[in-house]
Amino acid sequence: MNSRIQHVLERKGATVESAPPRMSVLTAVERMNELKIGALVVIDEQERGRLLGILTERDILARVVATGRAPDATSIDEVMTRALVVVSAQATVDEAMILMTDHRLRHLPVVDGDRVCGLISIGDLTSWLVRDQQRTIDDLHDYICHT
Repeated sequence: MNSRIQHVLERKGATVESAPPRMSVLTAVERMNELKIGALVVIDEQERGRLLGILTERDILARVVATGRAPDATSIDEVMTRALVVVSAQATVDEAMILMTDHRLRHLPVVDGDRVCGLISIGDLTSWLVRDQQRTIDDLHDYICHT
């Protein structure tokens, strides 16, 4: 699919929930639960929003719960994913899906340089593809019925 990620963000919205690196994991979990989201991007507010990492549900399970760490005494920067896989807004939906599949990711930061301009989930891309396929089906149906 040749649609650009920027189009997905335009439809979904480019609001990105973020957290500072020194926030406790417990506070981050409470926020994620309140917002019903599965990840927070970690931003260095003192360096004008530079992307430092991402905290996902998987990070919390593997690096906090499974190791017996206290969520209220553990900061995000101790357990977040630092080796980020990112995508630009000009990348295609296909390129993003390949990245997410190859790296087994559910969330993919969209960046412009080292600044976050969006966050897409595998659900966002699946929804985009379903919508695109339905449009193709409708177009084919119209073509067949009007020919």
